Amino acid sequence: MLALSRKPPASDDPEVTPVAVDAADRCAVQEALTGADAVVVTVRTFPADQGFLVGATRTVLDAAARLGIRVLVVGGAGALRSPGDRELLVADDLAYVPEEHRAVAIAGVAQLRACRAHTDADWVYLSPPAVLEPGERTGGYRRGTGTLLTDARGRSWISAEDLAVAVLDELERPGAERHFTVVSADR
Repeated sequence: MLALSRKPPASDDPEVTPVAVDAADRCAVQEALTGADAVVVTVRTFPADQGFLVGATRTVLDAAARLGIRVLVVGGAGALRSPGDRELLVADDLAYVPEEHRAVAIAGVAQLRACRAHTDADWVYLSPPAVLEPGERTGGYRRGTGTLLTDARGRSWISAEDLAVAVLDELERPGAERHFTVVSADR
């Protein structure tokens, strides 16, 4: 497995090869992706840099389209509809996105729009729930489409470990939707 980054950290895992690649260098991105089975894009900036996020996503989509590689973009929850008001994006709902994170959420909405505008690439966009943090790997989660999911207690949360399971599940058994979301399974 390749781990592409501008400044990749060393890896102790013999199955992970860190590769330094600048997302602005289209040729380097395409060269790095040559021979890959799939690409998982996990780019976020804080403070928000919408131009970089959208540009990096487009660069990967362009290269993947030329190479015939599927792209799974792990984006943001901001692009989902609010469960309390289906006319409202989560990015605009202070119940889920505090003001100090709104620019990051809006950048995620722009990232999804860039994917939708890219008709040549085989892509899927995963919006995580409102809260993503380290936790326990249970292997359990619920899947949905365009609306933010919550658990029985009203929380929109998943562990990073279970989000990784959802990513692998999507790569191994793709769903029909181009935009989907997940939430921790009710326990």
